[in-house]
Amino acid sequence: MKDPVVMAHVNMWAVLKSLEPLCALDETAKALASPKKPMSIGFHVQGGPMATLHFDEGSCRMTRGNTGKVKLLLPSPQAFNAMVDGDRNPLPYSGLTKVNFLLREFTQLTDLLEVYLRPSQEDLEDRAFFERSTTILFHTVAFALAAIANNDPLGRIAAAAIPDGTIAMEILGGPAVEITARDSRLVTRSRKAERPRSYMIFDSFDTARGLFDGTLESMSALAAGKIRMGGYIPMIDNLNRILGRVAVYLA
Repeated sequence: MKDPVVMAHVNMWAVLKSLEPLCALDETAKALASPKKPMSIGFHVQGGPMATLHFDEGSCRMTRGNTGKVKLLLPSPQAFNAMVDGDRNPLPYSGLTKVNFLLREFTQLTDLLEVYLRPSQEDLEDRAFFERSTTILFHTVAFALAAIANNDPLGRIAAAAIPDGTIAMEILGGPAVEITARDSRLVTRSRKAERPRSYMIFDSFDTARGLFDGTLESMSALAAGKIRMGGYIPMIDNLNRILGRVAVYLA
């Protein structure tokens, strides 16, 4: 079962945050994220998360708190989740003169993000698109790990069993993230870990994609050497338990 509050945190800190790598990788997204003046959209989810997306010179950046030039109020986590699913239009309560960016460029960006996160088989046959899509999905999964570890009841149990330290997660020749465990909470950062206490490394984009899509079984991938895990293994064991919850929320 998906808890709507947890789903709201996943949608904010993992799905919408994936606009960051989208704008870094896709030329159409870069153009959409290039307003004449810096633009920002803030989200206040009552009973849920608050964050702001900043767009400037072809890039996107997410920060905590609602500081946007356009401010959106979502009355509940369910309403925010419906907005992310495209089933509800949010109402801005501030920045009405700048709402055109919300209705045009931002909507086009989220539509493009959906193409990358839920691609057709035909799209994936283009190798360049395949690697961009897998990179964006990798970031979505990595940030969803922290959102679920910090908000989902089962995720919190697993997070509490992870000793303090850093876990490196990466695709060889591709993206890397640093997942830091401290005081039973996880923080994901888009950077290569320098001194990880443990690590999980996928040998290729194909291996990572297969695991994320559920077409590749993790134990067989481990046996074949397609995934390398090392360091302090209890950290990885409990991270894998949270990965199981990620599959539920991102399904």
